[in-house]
Formats: sequence, C-alpha cells, structure tokens
Amino acid sequence: MLRPADSGSISTNRSKPCRTAAKMTSDTDGIKKTLNAYRDNLVASNVDGCVKLYASDGVTMAPGSETQVGHDAVKEWYTACFKMITLDVEFDIKEAVAITEEYGFARTTSAGTQKINTTGATSKEASQELFVMKKVEGEWKIARYCFSSTNPPK
Repeated sequence: MLRPADSGSISTNRSKPCRTAAKMTSDTDGIKKTLNAYRDNLVASNVDGCVKLYASDGVTMAPGSETQVGHDAVKEWYTACFKMITLDVEFDIKEAVAITEEYGFARTTSAGTQKINTTGATSKEASQELFVMKKVEGEWKIARYCFSSTNPPK
C-alpha cells in the first residue's frame, strides 16, 4: 500500500509481503480455471457443479430475479433455471484480475444458444457477466455474479 511519508515523498507499507508476478499469474490462472469450470457445468445443466464453484455466502444477481444469497438459494435458482432452459454457450474472458491474495474479479461475455426445455425452441443467447471472486481454502470461488443480456430487444 502506498502512503505519504513524513517527508512528503511516497513510501511503501511493507506490513504485508509484495505479491510477485508469478503469484499474480497463478491467481489469474486460478480465476480462469474456475470460470471455465463454471461454463462447463452451466452447459451441462449441472446444478451441484455450478453451486460448488460459489463461496458459501455466494450471491447471484440475475435480471428479473430476486438476489440469491448462499448455497441453498443459489442451488434453488440453478435448479429452476435448468428446468426451464438448456444453454450451449462459450465464454470469452475479457478480464481476470486478482486484486489481492483473497479477492479478484472477472468480466466475461458469452454467446451461443438457449433452448426452452418445454417446447424445444432455440434462440440466440448472448450475455455480459461480472464476477467477484474470493479465494477460499486455496481455490478461487464465485463470491458475486451478475449478468445481463446483450441480445437486441425483441
């Protein structure tokens, strides 16, 4: 952390060790690994697989839906979602940043198709996503997730 020194110059606070480039790369790779696992579980309609990627107090904020907080609520939301639709999308990770040893964020876009399970009808699916990530017991988990459609209005 930078802070002004008494002399008016800037000094570094060395109370915590500096993160090395290798550590930051490792954390970024860990965030990307979680996002890729999330995508794989999403297209497999794997409720438990999606939920296990969330921190225990993880939050999902979906358009037109109440905020889901914690594993039970997140699981209920994915169960309802996968009952209604099946997704076949690819993620493009635009940013994956480890801000500290414990927190990071990612910005992605996704594109593909969505199938309405009751009718079999398919349509184009495109979204933008924002993830706040938290490292829990050495693994990057989804702490907060929100998304919005980038499809043109109908």
